[in-house]
Amino acid sequence: MLPAAAMLMKLLAIPLLFRIARLDFTTHRIANSNVLLLLCLGAASLFLAGLAQGSWLDLGLSSAAGLALFLALFPFWLLKKVGAGDVKLMAVAPFVSGGADLTVFAIALLVFAIVTVMVVRNPMLLPSPAFRVYVEHLDRRRVVPFGVPIAAALIVTIGLQLAAQVLAALSS
Repeated sequence: MLPAAAMLMKLLAIPLLFRIARLDFTTHRIANSNVLLLLCLGAASLFLAGLAQGSWLDLGLSSAAGLALFLALFPFWLLKKVGAGDVKLMAVAPFVSGGADLTVFAIALLVFAIVTVMVVRNPMLLPSPAFRVYVEHLDRRRVVPFGVPIAAALIVTIGLQLAAQVLAALSS
């Protein structure tokens, strides 16, 4: 029962991640309330999984990774290279992905970040003229909505976790 409740918390994070991505893409802002809600959902999921497993290692690893990411990205925010919302979202990401799946999240984030950079640098590859104009505007302003690839990587990570749980349930 507890593992299902933990996965439900992660599934509830998916619509919130879509909202964060949409708002970051359109307004270049990530609301603190959304990040805080995401933190609560991720921490609740890790807490329920810790209760079920009887181990708090995943919660501790996620906390350490979140702190490390915040401390590593904070100087880039001071230098105006990355937004404050992106720094906070990255600090919360380990709570959503879980400590055990940080590698999956990192690989997915790398893929989505490369795709985002390719789209921003080569807007003529895109089909819609209006979208091309928007991406050219992003390129001129040197603003990249990094919350979009972070949210996409978290959604992929949650999807893979759900698939693994379903396969484990079907095989037993």
